[in-house]
Amino acid sequence: MNPTVARVTQRIIDRSTSTRAAYLARIHDARTKTVHRAQLACGNLAHGFAACQPDDKSALKNLTHNDIAIITAYNDMLSAHQPYEHYPERLKAALHGAGAVGQVAAGVPAMCDGVTQGQDGMELSLMSREIIAMSAAIGLSHNMFDGALYLGICDKIVPGLVMAALSFGHLPAVFVPAGPMASGLPNKEKVRVRQLYAEGKLDRAAMLEAEAESYHSAGTCTFYGTANSNQMVMEMMGLHLPGSSFIQPNTPLRDALTDAAAVQVTRLTENSGNYLPVGRLVDEKVIVNGIVALLTTGGSTNHTMHLVAMARAAGIIINWDDFSELSDSVPLLARIYPNGPADINQFHDAGGVQLVIRELLKGGLLNEDVNTVAGFGLSRYTLEPWLDQGTLAWRESPETSLDAKVISSLESPFEHHGGTKVLDGNLGRAVMKTSAVPLVNQVIEAPAVVFESQHDVGPAFDAGQLNKDCVIVVRYQGPRANGMPELHKLMPPLGVLLDRGYNIALVTDGRLSGASGKVPSAIHVTPEAYNGGLLAKVRTGDVVRVNGVTGELSLLVDESELSQRIVTLPDLSAGHIGSGRELFGALRSQLSGAEQGASCIVL
Repeated sequence: MNPTVARVTQRIIDRSTSTRAAYLARIHDARTKTVHRAQLACGNLAHGFAACQPDDKSALKNLTHNDIAIITAYNDMLSAHQPYEHYPERLKAALHGAGAVGQVAAGVPAMCDGVTQGQDGMELSLMSREIIAMSAAIGLSHNMFDGALYLGICDKIVPGLVMAALSFGHLPAVFVPAGPMASGLPNKEKVRVRQLYAEGKLDRAAMLEAEAESYHSAGTCTFYGTANSNQMVMEMMGLHLPGSSFIQPNTPLRDALTDAAAVQVTRLTENSGNYLPVGRLVDEKVIVNGIVALLTTGGSTNHTMHLVAMARAAGIIINWDDFSELSDSVPLLARIYPNGPADINQFHDAGGVQLVIRELLKGGLLNEDVNTVAGFGLSRYTLEPWLDQGTLAWRESPETSLDAKVISSLESPFEHHGGTKVLDGNLGRAVMKTSAVPLVNQVIEAPAVVFESQHDVGPAFDAGQLNKDCVIVVRYQGPRANGMPELHKLMPPLGVLLDRGYNIALVTDGRLSGASGKVPSAIHVTPEAYNGGLLAKVRTGDVVRVNGVTGELSLLVDESELSQRIVTLPDLSAGHIGSGRELFGALRSQLSGAEQGASCIVL
């Protein structure tokens, strides 16, 4: 094992001793030696299968067959989730073939950050993760089930589903992806068009046409944002079947993998004699593998919060120091937009997840001795699925990259450190996605221009007020202030300023996720301005230092001066009303800081 990976893994084990033991005791107490519905009274059980077909009723009555919950995030507005429309029917058929019954236990909400970007609804996005977890838990609480299949892909959906699955950690679980859409407009061209539009050199019709060419069909968006980072992390954590993350929708191989996921969960139940509950599968080593997956591919910064919340749901305590230390030792092996021109399909064609896992195992950078839904040992995930005369099988994947511009090797990585850097200083702690930022742009010291709303940045840009070296501070965007929206709409104008030759950086207690691009951005600043963070005392003209190389985030103002500054919190009440935001006040007020997972769920 790489000594850093071994050391961080052991540190997490030691830090989590009491919380992990309490969690394992809880899921042990929830375990039964027979099917779970055997504990239900007759009236309870009758309600549970009242709408089933006669054969399923018989199977559920005699208490010898597995009942598998299906938790679906289907809706047909999200391109990534539209393929799930017919999955329940398909999964039930596959379960019948394995002598089991499937029931849709819950549907959970699934919003699209791409639709809500820059809109009021975006302020519900992060909080939707908690709602997803709670919604899935309500479905599972009927205690009818012996295992569960989880259908979800995008930003907050997968983390929320993982939190729910771990809350019911005594049940086996398999996560079922649906795959990315085919490649559309090249990412480099998309960026060019967006910046032209930001400069007023392109009209809305042309801009819409370009966006429609990028996001054009069913399937996950092909850039490497949170949705595809979810899939990467889940596969390297062993919660997907090997090689299943990036097979496109509505293909024979995709269908075969979906069927196989249904069969596989029945092999992990108490009845199977090979009992593997998800709460035992996801241990400290698996969590470290998830962090390594994120770092080596330059994945979404959202997972610096999501992985924290997911780990805590299993009684495991991680923090940003773990990310930072691992990042210093884990090389960047993938270039996927926005940290390179390739999209997720090109990554898959170059060797994909299997090749990256092979390289990382070769360097001792992953814990191989872990449980997965496919069996013991992560080396199983170097195999790729294929159809052998129509039958699903796995075979050895390529041992070297099929496109060295997309996936590199341990011998010649794109960078010798991971794609995420933790920043620290008197302004607090923050995260920077360095994988997409040229080294020359990672260090900036310049006067601040302070905004208290993302919507004020655009007019300032249009008026030419940002045509200078500056650090743009956008505050009161943290979890308790307004739910911590993603600030993607800032990237095109800031990218224009960078291209004009200005030294530009962004500092915010909000989020950017997978859209973090070439602009150096210190995001997730914690403590947030609304909750006592020094960010609230920054004034326009103050000099701020952002150093993505050394990991510094500092306000260069004398302590004596800062001590005299009085903070008057802005009235944010108008932003807590409309688009359903008024329904989330109690939840918003209980969210923890970004480094603690930005969660209100206490486990």
